[in-house]
Amino acid sequence: MIAKLRRLWAERRKRSTVTLLVLASAGTIGAVHLTSRPPSIATAEVKLGEFVDSLQFRGEVKALRSLSITAPAEAGDLQIVKIATDGAQVKKGDVIVEFDKTKTEQDLAQNQSALKSAQAEIEQARAQARLTEEENVTAVMKARYDVSAAELEASKQEIVSKIEGEEAKLKLADARQKVREAEEKQKSDRAAAKATLESKTEASRKALYDVERAERSLGQMTLRASRDGMISLVQLWRPEGQAAFRPGDRAWPGSLLAELPDLSSLRVYARVDETERSRVQVGQLVTVQLDAIPDRQFTGHIHEISTIATADFSGGWPFPRNFKLEITLDQSDSRLRPGMTSQLTIIVDRVPNAVTIPAQALFQRSGRSVAYVLSGTKFEERVIQVSRRSADRVLVAKGLRLGDKIALKDPTVKE
Repeated sequence: MIAKLRRLWAERRKRSTVTLLVLASAGTIGAVHLTSRPPSIATAEVKLGEFVDSLQFRGEVKALRSLSITAPAEAGDLQIVKIATDGAQVKKGDVIVEFDKTKTEQDLAQNQSALKSAQAEIEQARAQARLTEEENVTAVMKARYDVSAAELEASKQEIVSKIEGEEAKLKLADARQKVREAEEKQKSDRAAAKATLESKTEASRKALYDVERAERSLGQMTLRASRDGMISLVQLWRPEGQAAFRPGDRAWPGSLLAELPDLSSLRVYARVDETERSRVQVGQLVTVQLDAIPDRQFTGHIHEISTIATADFSGGWPFPRNFKLEITLDQSDSRLRPGMTSQLTIIVDRVPNAVTIPAQALFQRSGRSVAYVLSGTKFEERVIQVSRRSADRVLVAKGLRLGDKIALKDPTVKE
Protein backbone atom coordinates (compact mmCIF):
# COMPACT_ATOMS: atom_id res chain seq x y z
CA MET A 1 0.00 0.00 0.00
CA ILE A 2 2.80 2.38 0.98
CA ALA A 3 4.73 1.51 -2.20
CA LYS A 4 1.70 2.32 -4.34
CA LEU A 5 1.34 5.73 -2.73
CA ARG A 6 5.01 6.49 -3.31
CA ARG A 7 4.66 5.53 -6.99
CA LEU A 8 1.62 7.83 -7.48
CA TRP A 9 3.40 10.73 -5.80
CA ALA A 10 6.45 10.30 -8.06
CA GLU A 11 4.29 10.32 -11.23
CA ARG A 12 2.45 13.46 -10.05
CA ARG A 13 5.72 15.33 -9.45
CA LYS A 14 6.95 14.28 -12.89
CA ARG A 15 3.80 15.68 -14.62
CA SER A 16 4.10 18.98 -12.71
CA THR A 17 7.70 19.37 -13.74
CA VAL A 18 6.86 18.81 -17.41
CA THR A 19 4.00 21.35 -17.21
CA LEU A 20 6.29 23.98 -15.68
CA LEU A 21 8.89 23.37 -18.39
CA VAL A 22 6.26 23.78 -21.15
CA LEU A 23 4.97 27.02 -19.64
CA ALA A 24 8.46 28.43 -19.24
CA SER A 25 9.28 27.62 -22.86
CA ALA A 26 6.10 29.27 -24.10
CA GLY A 27 6.85 32.40 -22.08
CA THR A 28 10.37 32.58 -23.45
CA ILE A 29 9.17 32.17 -27.05
CA GLY A 30 6.48 34.81 -26.52
CA ALA A 31 8.97 37.29 -25.08
CA VAL A 32 11.32 36.76 -27.99
CA HIS A 33 8.47 37.23 -30.45
CA LEU A 34 7.35 40.47 -28.78
CA THR A 35 10.84 41.93 -28.75
CA SER A 36 11.34 41.13 -32.44
CA ARG A 37 8.00 42.58 -33.59
CA PRO A 38 8.29 46.04 -35.28
CA PRO A 39 6.58 49.06 -33.65
CA SER A 40 2.92 49.63 -34.51
CA ILE A 41 3.47 52.99 -36.27
CA ALA A 42 2.38 53.63 -39.83
CA THR A 43 5.25 53.89 -42.30
CA ALA A 44 5.81 54.92 -45.90
CA GLU A 45 8.39 53.59 -48.33
CA VAL A 46 10.80 56.01 -49.98
CA LYS A 47 10.28 55.82 -53.75
CA LEU A 48 11.06 57.73 -56.89
CA GLY A 49 8.20 59.79 -58.27
CA GLU A 50 7.17 63.14 -59.68
CA PHE A 51 7.35 66.00 -57.19
CA VAL A 52 4.60 68.54 -57.80
CA ASP A 53 5.33 71.93 -56.24
CA SER A 54 1.96 73.58 -55.66
CA LEU A 55 0.26 76.39 -53.73
CA GLN A 56 -3.22 76.13 -52.28
CA PHE A 57 -5.64 78.95 -51.48
CA ARG A 58 -9.26 79.48 -50.60
CA GLY A 59 -11.27 81.38 -53.20
CA GLU A 60 -14.75 82.80 -53.75
CA VAL A 61 -16.83 83.07 -56.92
CA LYS A 62 -17.90 86.62 -57.75
CA ALA A 63 -19.50 88.32 -60.75
CA LEU A 64 -17.47 90.90 -62.60
CA ARG A 65 -20.68 92.67 -63.67
CA SER A 66 -24.00 92.86 -61.83
CA LEU A 67 -27.07 95.07 -61.45
CA SER A 68 -27.60 96.55 -58.00
CA ILE A 69 -31.02 96.53 -56.33
CA THR A 70 -31.13 99.43 -53.84
CA ALA A 71 -33.75 100.84 -51.48
CA PRO A 72 -35.42 104.13 -52.54
CA ALA A 73 -33.34 107.14 -51.52
CA GLU A 74 -36.33 109.41 -50.70
CA ALA A 75 -38.76 106.98 -49.13
CA GLY A 76 -38.03 107.45 -45.40
CA ASP A 77 -39.08 104.50 -43.25
CA LEU A 78 -38.73 101.26 -45.23
CA GLN A 79 -39.95 97.94 -43.91
CA ILE A 80 -39.69 94.86 -46.10
CA VAL A 81 -42.94 92.89 -46.44
CA LYS A 82 -41.82 90.65 -49.30
CA ILE A 83 -38.43 89.71 -50.76
CA ALA A 84 -37.25 87.11 -53.26
CA THR A 85 -35.37 84.04 -52.05
CA ASP A 86 -31.59 84.17 -52.25
CA GLY A 87 -30.45 82.33 -55.39
CA ALA A 88 -33.92 82.34 -56.98
CA GLN A 89 -34.24 82.66 -60.76
CA VAL A 90 -36.36 85.67 -61.80
CA LYS A 91 -37.75 86.96 -65.06
CA LYS A 92 -37.80 90.57 -66.20
CA GLY A 93 -40.60 92.38 -64.32
CA ASP A 94 -40.78 89.92 -61.40
CA VAL A 95 -41.06 91.45 -57.93
CA ILE A 96 -37.78 91.32 -56.03
CA VAL A 97 -38.57 93.49 -53.00
CA GLU A 98 -41.83 94.98 -51.75
CA PHE A 99 -41.94 97.52 -48.91
CA ASP A 100 -44.78 98.51 -46.60
CA LYS A 101 -46.73 101.27 -48.41
CA THR A 102 -48.91 102.43 -45.50
CA LYS A 103 -46.78 105.41 -44.42
CA THR A 104 -46.06 106.52 -48.00
CA GLU A 105 -49.75 106.35 -48.93
CA GLN A 106 -50.58 108.48 -45.87
CA ASP A 107 -47.91 111.02 -46.84
CA LEU A 108 -49.26 111.10 -50.40
CA ALA A 109 -52.81 111.75 -49.16
CA GLN A 110 -51.63 114.58 -46.89
CA ASN A 111 -49.55 116.15 -49.65
CA GLN A 112 -52.43 115.94 -52.11
CA SER A 113 -54.70 117.66 -49.54
CA ALA A 114 -52.05 120.35 -49.00
CA LEU A 115 -51.81 120.86 -52.77
CA LYS A 116 -55.56 121.31 -53.13
CA SER A 117 -55.57 123.77 -50.23
CA ALA A 118 -52.69 125.75 -51.76
CA GLN A 119 -54.44 125.88 -55.15
CA ALA A 120 -57.65 127.08 -53.47
CA GLU A 121 -55.73 129.81 -51.64
CA ILE A 122 -54.26 130.94 -54.95
CA GLU A 123 -57.73 131.29 -56.45
CA GLN A 124 -58.89 133.12 -53.35
CA ALA A 125 -55.91 135.50 -53.50
CA ARG A 126 -56.58 136.19 -57.18
CA ALA A 127 -60.26 136.92 -56.49
CA GLN A 128 -59.36 139.21 -53.61
CA ALA A 129 -56.81 140.99 -55.79
CA ARG A 130 -59.41 141.55 -58.53
CA LEU A 131 -61.92 142.90 -55.98
CA THR A 132 -59.35 145.26 -54.43
CA GLU A 133 -58.25 146.41 -57.88
CA GLU A 134 -61.83 147.24 -58.84
CA GLU A 135 -62.31 149.17 -55.60
CA ASN A 136 -59.08 151.09 -56.15
CA VAL A 137 -59.95 151.88 -59.76
CA THR A 138 -63.34 153.22 -58.62
CA ALA A 139 -61.70 155.28 -55.86
CA VAL A 140 -59.16 156.79 -58.29
CA MET A 141 -61.88 157.62 -60.81
CA LYS A 142 -64.01 159.28 -58.12
CA ALA A 143 -61.00 161.24 -56.85
CA ARG A 144 -60.20 162.43 -60.36
CA TYR A 145 -63.84 163.42 -60.86
CA ASP A 146 -63.71 165.40 -57.65
CA VAL A 147 -60.59 167.15 -58.92
CA SER A 148 -62.37 168.08 -62.13
CA ALA A 149 -65.33 169.43 -60.14
CA ALA A 150 -63.04 171.39 -57.83
CA GLU A 151 -61.17 172.85 -60.81
CA LEU A 152 -64.50 173.97 -62.25
CA GLU A 153 -65.44 175.68 -59.00
CA ALA A 154 -62.02 177.31 -58.73
CA SER A 155 -62.36 178.74 -62.25
CA LYS A 156 -65.32 180.87 -61.07
CA GLN A 157 -63.22 182.93 -58.65
CA GLU A 158 -63.41 185.94 -60.95
CA ILE A 159 -67.17 186.09 -60.66
CA VAL A 160 -67.57 185.04 -57.03
CA SER A 161 -66.39 186.56 -53.83
CA LYS A 162 -62.80 186.31 -52.76
CA ILE A 163 -63.68 184.05 -49.85
CA GLU A 164 -65.55 181.59 -52.00
CA GLY A 165 -62.65 181.59 -54.44
CA GLU A 166 -60.18 180.64 -51.70
CA GLU A 167 -62.49 177.89 -50.51
CA ALA A 168 -62.63 176.53 -54.05
CA LYS A 169 -58.81 176.50 -54.22
CA LEU A 170 -58.62 174.58 -50.95
CA LYS A 171 -61.14 172.01 -52.16
CA LEU A 172 -59.16 171.61 -55.39
CA ALA A 173 -55.94 170.98 -53.46
CA ASP A 174 -57.72 168.49 -51.22
CA ALA A 175 -59.21 166.68 -54.21
CA ARG A 176 -55.78 166.43 -55.89
CA GLN A 177 -54.29 165.03 -52.66
CA LYS A 178 -57.01 162.37 -52.55
CA VAL A 179 -56.18 161.41 -56.14
CA ARG A 180 -52.55 160.92 -55.18
CA GLU A 181 -53.57 158.87 -52.14
CA ALA A 182 -55.96 156.74 -54.19
CA GLU A 183 -53.26 156.11 -56.82
CA GLU A 184 -50.69 155.25 -54.14
CA LYS A 185 -53.16 152.87 -52.47
CA GLN A 186 -53.86 151.26 -55.82
CA LYS A 187 -50.14 150.81 -56.45
CA SER A 188 -49.56 149.43 -52.93
CA ASP A 189 -52.50 147.03 -53.14
CA ARG A 190 -51.27 145.75 -56.49
CA ALA A 191 -47.81 145.04 -55.02
CA ALA A 192 -49.32 143.34 -51.97
CA ALA A 193 -51.63 141.23 -54.13
CA LYS A 194 -48.68 140.23 -56.31
CA ALA A 195 -46.58 139.24 -53.28
CA THR A 196 -49.47 137.30 -51.79
CA LEU A 197 -50.10 135.48 -55.06
CA GLU A 198 -46.37 134.63 -55.43
CA SER A 199 -46.31 133.28 -51.88
CA LYS A 200 -49.38 131.14 -52.50
CA THR A 201 -47.95 129.96 -55.81
CA GLU A 202 -44.65 128.97 -54.12
CA ALA A 203 -46.60 127.04 -51.47
CA SER A 204 -48.51 125.32 -54.26
CA ARG A 205 -45.28 124.40 -56.07
CA LYS A 206 -43.88 122.92 -52.85
CA ALA A 207 -47.07 120.96 -52.28
CA LEU A 208 -46.92 119.72 -55.89
CA TYR A 209 -43.27 118.67 -55.40
CA ASP A 210 -44.20 116.77 -52.21
CA VAL A 211 -47.02 115.03 -54.07
CA GLU A 212 -44.74 114.04 -56.96
CA ARG A 213 -42.05 112.84 -54.54
CA ALA A 214 -44.59 110.78 -52.60
CA GLU A 215 -45.88 109.33 -55.88
CA ARG A 216 -42.32 108.42 -56.91
CA SER A 217 -41.68 106.86 -53.51
CA LEU A 218 -44.91 104.92 -53.75
CA GLY A 219 -43.87 103.65 -57.16
CA GLN A 220 -40.52 102.57 -55.70
CA MET A 221 -42.13 100.60 -52.88
CA THR A 222 -42.08 97.65 -55.29
CA LEU A 223 -38.72 96.86 -56.90
CA ARG A 224 -38.79 94.64 -59.99
CA ALA A 225 -36.14 92.81 -61.99
CA SER A 226 -34.93 94.82 -64.97
CA ARG A 227 -33.80 91.61 -66.73
CA ASP A 228 -33.72 87.86 -66.31
CA GLY A 229 -31.22 86.51 -63.84
CA MET A 230 -30.50 85.02 -60.45
CA ILE A 231 -31.02 86.98 -57.24
CA SER A 232 -28.10 87.35 -54.84
CA LEU A 233 -29.23 88.93 -51.55
CA VAL A 234 -26.87 91.07 -49.50
CA GLN A 235 -25.76 89.43 -46.25
CA LEU A 236 -26.23 91.28 -42.94
CA TRP A 237 -24.47 90.77 -39.63
CA ARG A 238 -26.95 89.64 -37.00
CA PRO A 239 -26.52 88.49 -33.38
CA GLU A 240 -27.03 84.90 -34.52
CA GLY A 241 -24.66 85.23 -37.46
CA GLN A 242 -24.60 86.43 -41.06
CA ALA A 243 -27.90 86.27 -42.95
CA ALA A 244 -29.67 87.92 -45.89
CA PHE A 245 -32.50 90.46 -45.76
CA ARG A 246 -35.86 88.93 -44.86
CA PRO A 247 -39.50 90.10 -44.42
CA GLY A 248 -39.85 92.37 -41.39
CA ASP A 249 -36.36 93.88 -41.73
CA ARG A 250 -35.95 97.62 -42.10
CA ALA A 251 -33.68 99.06 -44.76
CA TRP A 252 -32.09 102.48 -44.74
CA PRO A 253 -32.67 104.71 -47.81
CA GLY A 254 -30.27 103.95 -50.63
CA SER A 255 -28.96 100.73 -49.05
CA LEU A 256 -27.92 97.80 -51.29
CA LEU A 257 -30.44 94.96 -50.91
CA ALA A 258 -29.59 92.50 -53.67
CA GLU A 259 -27.76 92.05 -56.94
CA LEU A 260 -28.57 90.53 -60.31
CA PRO A 261 -25.15 89.17 -61.32
CA ASP A 262 -24.19 88.58 -64.92
CA LEU A 263 -23.43 84.84 -64.81
CA SER A 264 -21.34 85.11 -67.95
CA SER A 265 -18.85 87.29 -66.05
CA LEU A 266 -18.17 84.96 -63.10
CA ARG A 267 -14.61 84.96 -61.77
CA VAL A 268 -12.87 83.30 -58.84
CA TYR A 269 -11.10 85.67 -56.46
CA ALA A 270 -8.45 84.72 -53.90
CA ARG A 271 -5.62 86.27 -51.90
CA VAL A 272 -1.96 85.21 -51.93
CA ASP A 273 0.46 85.93 -49.09
CA GLU A 274 3.37 88.29 -49.63
CA THR A 275 5.82 85.43 -49.11
CA GLU A 276 4.28 83.45 -52.00
CA ARG A 277 3.73 86.39 -54.41
CA SER A 278 6.93 85.71 -56.37
CA ARG A 279 5.78 82.15 -57.11
CA VAL A 280 2.60 83.11 -58.96
CA GLN A 281 2.25 84.89 -62.29
CA VAL A 282 -0.42 85.83 -64.79
CA GLY A 283 -1.38 82.93 -67.04
CA GLN A 284 -0.59 80.11 -64.59
CA LEU A 285 -2.92 77.11 -64.61
CA VAL A 286 -5.21 76.82 -61.59
CA THR A 287 -7.26 73.81 -60.49
CA VAL A 288 -10.56 74.85 -58.90
CA GLN A 289 -12.58 72.53 -56.66
CA LEU A 290 -15.86 74.16 -55.67
CA ASP A 291 -17.26 73.11 -52.30
CA ALA A 292 -20.82 73.22 -53.63
CA ILE A 293 -19.99 71.16 -56.78
CA PRO A 294 -17.87 68.27 -55.44
CA ASP A 295 -18.52 66.02 -58.44
CA ARG A 296 -16.64 68.22 -60.91
CA GLN A 297 -13.21 69.83 -60.96
CA PHE A 298 -12.68 73.05 -62.92
CA THR A 299 -9.56 74.55 -64.40
CA GLY A 300 -8.71 78.18 -64.90
CA HIS A 301 -5.90 80.66 -65.38
CA ILE A 302 -4.67 83.61 -63.36
CA HIS A 303 -6.06 86.63 -65.20
CA GLU A 304 -4.82 89.42 -62.96
CA ILE A 305 -2.70 90.00 -59.82
CA SER A 306 -3.02 93.22 -57.83
CA THR A 307 0.05 95.45 -58.06
CA ILE A 308 0.16 96.26 -54.34
CA ALA A 309 -0.60 94.29 -51.19
CA THR A 310 -3.65 95.33 -49.19
CA ALA A 311 -4.91 94.49 -45.73
CA ASP A 312 -7.02 91.34 -45.56
CA PHE A 313 -9.68 92.12 -42.94
CA SER A 314 -10.95 88.52 -43.02
CA GLY A 315 -7.59 87.14 -41.89
CA GLY A 316 -7.80 87.92 -38.19
CA TRP A 317 -5.78 90.30 -36.05
CA PRO A 318 -3.24 91.57 -36.87
CA PHE A 319 -4.66 91.93 -40.37
CA PRO A 320 -2.25 90.33 -42.90
CA ARG A 321 -1.29 92.12 -46.10
CA ASN A 322 -1.59 90.09 -49.28
CA PHE A 323 -2.25 90.31 -53.01
CA LYS A 324 -5.55 89.75 -54.82
CA LEU A 325 -5.82 87.14 -57.56
CA GLU A 326 -8.48 87.12 -60.28
CA ILE A 327 -8.95 83.74 -61.97
CA THR A 328 -10.97 83.06 -65.11
CA LEU A 329 -12.57 79.63 -65.47
CA ASP A 330 -12.03 77.52 -68.58
CA GLN A 331 -15.38 75.73 -68.18
CA SER A 332 -18.93 76.85 -67.41
CA ASP A 333 -21.64 75.12 -65.40
CA SER A 334 -25.28 76.01 -64.82
CA ARG A 335 -24.74 75.32 -61.11
CA LEU A 336 -22.14 78.07 -60.73
CA ARG A 337 -23.32 80.84 -58.42
CA PRO A 338 -21.71 83.95 -56.92
CA GLY A 339 -20.62 83.43 -53.34
CA MET A 340 -19.52 79.82 -53.79
CA THR A 341 -16.25 78.97 -52.03
CA SER A 342 -13.51 76.84 -53.52
CA GLN A 343 -10.12 75.23 -52.99
CA LEU A 344 -7.55 76.52 -55.49
CA THR A 345 -4.37 74.68 -56.44
CA ILE A 346 -1.66 76.35 -58.50
CA ILE A 347 1.04 74.08 -59.99
CA VAL A 348 4.27 76.04 -59.62
CA ASP A 349 6.71 73.35 -60.89
CA ARG A 350 7.11 69.63 -61.58
CA VAL A 351 10.28 67.60 -60.83
CA PRO A 352 10.37 64.09 -62.40
CA ASN A 353 12.20 61.10 -60.85
CA ALA A 354 12.49 62.78 -57.48
CA VAL A 355 12.88 61.30 -54.00
CA THR A 356 9.84 62.51 -52.14
CA ILE A 357 8.25 61.72 -48.80
CA PRO A 358 4.90 62.67 -47.26
CA ALA A 359 4.95 66.00 -45.41
CA GLN A 360 3.89 64.27 -42.17
CA ALA A 361 7.09 62.17 -42.26
CA LEU A 362 9.30 65.26 -41.80
CA PHE A 363 10.16 66.42 -38.27
CA GLN A 364 12.26 69.20 -36.77
CA ARG A 365 14.88 68.45 -34.11
CA SER A 366 17.19 71.20 -32.80
CA GLY A 367 16.71 73.21 -35.96
CA ARG A 368 17.43 70.24 -38.25
CA SER A 369 15.12 68.34 -40.58
CA VAL A 370 14.96 64.67 -39.66
CA ALA A 371 13.07 61.50 -40.62
CA TYR A 372 12.74 58.27 -38.65
CA VAL A 373 13.88 55.26 -40.67
CA LEU A 374 12.83 51.76 -39.60
CA SER A 375 15.93 49.69 -38.81
CA GLY A 376 15.04 46.19 -37.66
CA THR A 377 12.54 46.65 -34.85
CA LYS A 378 13.43 50.24 -34.03
CA PHE A 379 13.31 53.65 -35.71
CA GLU A 380 16.56 55.43 -36.36
CA GLU A 381 16.67 59.24 -36.46
CA ARG A 382 18.30 60.42 -39.65
CA VAL A 383 19.12 63.99 -40.69
CA ILE A 384 17.92 64.80 -44.19
CA GLN A 385 18.39 67.71 -46.58
CA VAL A 386 15.12 69.18 -47.89
CA SER A 387 15.22 70.72 -51.33
CA ARG A 388 11.60 71.92 -51.70
CA ARG A 389 8.22 71.49 -50.13
CA SER A 390 4.62 71.49 -51.27
CA ALA A 391 1.38 71.25 -49.35
CA ASP A 392 1.61 67.44 -48.89
CA ARG A 393 5.03 66.32 -50.19
CA VAL A 394 8.70 67.03 -49.42
CA LEU A 395 11.49 66.82 -52.02
CA VAL A 396 14.54 65.21 -50.35
CA ALA A 397 18.05 66.01 -51.66
CA LYS A 398 20.10 63.87 -49.23
CA GLY A 399 19.71 61.55 -46.29
CA LEU A 400 17.34 58.83 -47.52
CA ARG A 401 17.69 55.81 -49.79
CA LEU A 402 15.12 54.21 -52.03
CA GLY A 403 13.27 51.48 -50.16
CA ASP A 404 13.71 53.05 -46.72
CA LYS A 405 10.63 52.83 -44.57
CA ILE A 406 9.99 56.03 -42.63
CA ALA A 407 7.58 56.77 -39.80
CA LEU A 408 4.52 58.87 -40.51
CA LYS A 409 4.29 59.71 -36.81
CA ASP A 410 6.94 60.76 -34.32
CA PRO A 411 8.02 57.47 -32.64
CA THR A 412 9.69 59.34 -29.76
CA VAL A 413 6.35 60.66 -28.53
CA LYS A 414 4.74 58.30 -26.04
CA GLU A 415 0.98 57.98 -26.23
